[in-house]
Formats: sequence, C-alpha cells, structure tokens
Amino acid sequence: MFNKNTKKVNNKININLNLSIIVLHLFIIFVENKNMSIEVKNITKTYGTQKALDNVSFSVNKGEIVGFLGPNGAGKSTLMKILTTYLTADEGEATVNGFDVTTAQKNVQQSVGYLPEHNPLYLDLYVREYLEFSADVHKTDKSCIQEVIELTGLTPECHKKIGELSKGFRQRVGLATALLHNPDVLILDEPTTGLDPNQLVEIRELIKNIGKDKTVFLSTHIMQEVEAICDRIIIIHKGKIVEDAQLTDLGNNLEKIFREKTK
Repeated sequence: MFNKNTKKVNNKININLNLSIIVLHLFIIFVENKNMSIEVKNITKTYGTQKALDNVSFSVNKGEIVGFLGPNGAGKSTLMKILTTYLTADEGEATVNGFDVTTAQKNVQQSVGYLPEHNPLYLDLYVREYLEFSADVHKTDKSCIQEVIELTGLTPECHKKIGELSKGFRQRVGLATALLHNPDVLILDEPTTGLDPNQLVEIRELIKNIGKDKTVFLSTHIMQEVEAICDRIIIIHKGKIVEDAQLTDLGNNLEKIFREKTK
C-alpha cells in the first residue's frame, strides 16, 4: 500500500515537473520572440535558374542597428523587398515585429519604415506637400509631419520643391516619409548611395540618432558605413549568409573579413 502511494506521488511530481519545464520553455521562446524585431528562417528566392537567396536565416533584436553587407547582386535588396512585403519568398518564413510577411502584410507595413535604394519622389511637389500626400496615401495622421521634418533636418528646405534639393536632402525626404507612421523598424536599402562626403556624414549621424529609439536594418556595400553606424554586421554572398558578428568582436578587421568571405 505504501509503495503504491509512493509511486502515485512520484508520478504526480514527475508530471508537475514536466509541465513546469514545458511552461518555462514556452516562456523563454515568448520572451525571445518578443525581443526580436526581425526573424528570417530558411528564406529562399529563385529567379529562373539563379538563387538570389539560398536558405537564409538570421534574427535582429529590438534596438539593434544591423548592417547587411554584400557585393552588388549578393541578394541584399531581394531580402529587403521580402521583409517589406514587396516580394514573396519561394521557401521559408519571415516575421517583422512578430507579424508574418506573407499572412499579415498590412501589420508588417504598419510596423516598417522602408527607404528603397532608388527613392521614388515627386520632384514637382514641395517637401511639406509631398509629406502630406504620403500621409494621405498611408492614412497617417498629418500632425506628425512637422515632427519628422524637424527630426530629419528638413526645416530650412521644406519651402522648396523636391526637384530643387540636393541628393542628401532628397534622402532626408525619403527618411521623413519612412518615419511618418512612427514605425518600430526601419529598413534602409543603400541609404547613402551617391552622396558627397559631407552629405554622407550628415545622413549617417541622422540614422544613428533615429536608431536610438528604433530597430534599424540597413544594406550597404560600403565598409565605412557599417563602422560608422552599426552594432552588428551580417555579410551575404551569392545568396548565402557567410558572416554574422558584433562589430566590436571584429576589431579593425572588417574589410579583411569582408574580402575573405566574398571571394
């Protein structure tokens, strides 16, 4: 009788212990997912016979500024278009702010501010007029327009037509547009392409400043860009992730590592 009761007690203890382990495991997964702004799992995208992305996986934590490095044609823009719902992956899954890029596209679009490599702007519109137009298109409250103008340093230029602006200020208009709906995640595709040295410094400082309150995922093929802005780098080559490291762990070897990984 005593042995039977002991067995029952032990069984109950084991069941409770197993349940506790399962609950703890689920809680850890929940906390990890909650801290992730971007999660990419086994993403593959093929154009004809060429794999633009080949089984790509990584995650970006909230508040990180991550540089997505790679040579031209490595797959950077393709992945960014998948993360912003402009393209659909052939295989794998991705989430932004916890929303699936395939099944919850509207939620993803509300969570993301996207600056494409070739920033489409209406050159005949004035800066403020363009931002008002963009707010209407995205059904965003116009009360934040003045705030993003100040944040992106557009105040002295907001009375001008976009066609009259330098490339650096046009990029600022693109950033202001991406920030209009106050997204949690910024995805920037080659944000400093074609800028002169002074404009480069200004845009980099602006991105760093914005990154204090948001997750930033930016693509580039410029080493100095990453060193000036980012906490972490992910290198892609021929559609595959070949390096993922904290910038501080690489010391002064980023350029050397990039060359080795992209031979």
